Amino acid sequence: MVWMSWKETIVEWFDGFGWISLAAMSFTEAIIQPVPPDLLFLPMLVAAQGDTALIFWLWAVISVSSVMGSIVGYWVGRKWGRSLFTRFKAERHLEKIEALTIRYGTIGTFIAAFSPIPYKVFGWAAGMGEMKMKPFVIAGLLGRGLRFGLEALLIGIYGQKALDAIWWLLDREVLIGAVLIVAIVVSWLGIRWWNGLTVDPNIHE
Repeated sequence: MVWMSWKETIVEWFDGFGWISLAAMSFTEAIIQPVPPDLLFLPMLVAAQGDTALIFWLWAVISVSSVMGSIVGYWVGRKWGRSLFTRFKAERHLEKIEALTIRYGTIGTFIAAFSPIPYKVFGWAAGMGEMKMKPFVIAGLLGRGLRFGLEALLIGIYGQKALDAIWWLLDREVLIGAVLIVAIVVSWLGIRWWNGLTVDPNIHE
């Protein structure tokens, strides 16, 4: 397992107060803090094996606090994001963000909440694009709940093997997130090309 020292430092800084530390790390990560709360959540899951009530509590804490943090990120994006774009004469980019959040906001939020794609970025974008709060929160709860619930389930079933696999993924989270974004963009371009494809009416002549 390869950990970057700066990640260890942040985890150690948050650690020490049980579920309160977990809530604080999850909350701040959804706003701006760069280290995923999984790094604190997973050891807690291992320590809690056999105690179903505690595992459920930890899952609820990390999921809800993450979504609460994303709501703060949403308001940050809504309050200061638009003025920042205006200041740098980039209103046309803001219009594109608004269009994206209207068209893909809910599914985009769910994917970001569930996958290694930075959840906080979608929170800022949703705020800048003035996405409706209710679908933003619901998509976040579903995505975060599934992500952290799946981790708890896998560790409960497979133990150390699942833990090692999740550590491997987290060590490469940025790379995996970038690959997912590229794959989504390529898929979108492919669908757009396919939908715009025209058939020559004389093709069978």
